[in-house]
Amino acid sequence: MSEAAGIYEAFRDAIRAEEPVALATIIDGPDAGAKLLLQPDAPTMGTLGDADLDRVVERDALGMLDAGISEVRHYGQHGEARQMDLSVFVECHARRPHMVIFGAVDFTRALASQAKLLGYRVTVCDAREVFATKRRFPMADEVVVDWPNRLLDRIGDELGPRDAVCVLTHDHKFDVPAIVGALPTRVGYLGAMGSRTTHEKRTERLREAGVSDEELERVMAPIGLDIGGRTPEETAVSIVAEIIAAHTGRQAPRLKDGEGRIH
Repeated sequence: MSEAAGIYEAFRDAIRAEEPVALATIIDGPDAGAKLLLQPDAPTMGTLGDADLDRVVERDALGMLDAGISEVRHYGQHGEARQMDLSVFVECHARRPHMVIFGAVDFTRALASQAKLLGYRVTVCDAREVFATKRRFPMADEVVVDWPNRLLDRIGDELGPRDAVCVLTHDHKFDVPAIVGALPTRVGYLGAMGSRTTHEKRTERLREAGVSDEELERVMAPIGLDIGGRTPEETAVSIVAEIIAAHTGRQAPRLKDGEGRIH
């Protein structure tokens, strides 16, 4: 088997297995057609014809894979930035973003459905076995009966910028450990449901748990954009809209930044 065929097979197998993978190809310049296959925590396959170029493209491609984007980038022949000697197309196939929803409540059904529509892998977690069932949340990929801190101890290292943690409970015995457990992760969005009064009380308990003011700024609470949503379905739309805005860097009217009653 040729090296190119081996690269294509590895690329195909990774996509089928839903493993994150990036394929970099020189599309213009010396060694056009040369390929480099990259996966996190795995040896690279192939070469673009220069060791320094390989190193720079590998760094950039892994960053693009983390962000879930594909694009053409330009380099010098040895990987120099801001040069146009060659063009490299980096095709990224990232794993599906993961949304972890804490709290098996009515709003959870609506949010899990919206998240699936947007392509998320959805995990619903609640310590109450009678509520956290696959029958109540058939749209979820996984329903976990456990405390949030224990789940985050297991999966926290896997969460990244494209992922989201949504805390939909109103019980400090559950939402405080969920937020405290999510803060050390790299998760891109962390939101918590509740009225402004509820969040003020929650904030006091979080500070008592050692959460700093800087860390509190990461928590989108009250969760969602200020679109006047009332029903679980409308609230779910406001939450996923805030997640999209956070991911794209767009400014939008957040409930977190407003005053007065939410509804």
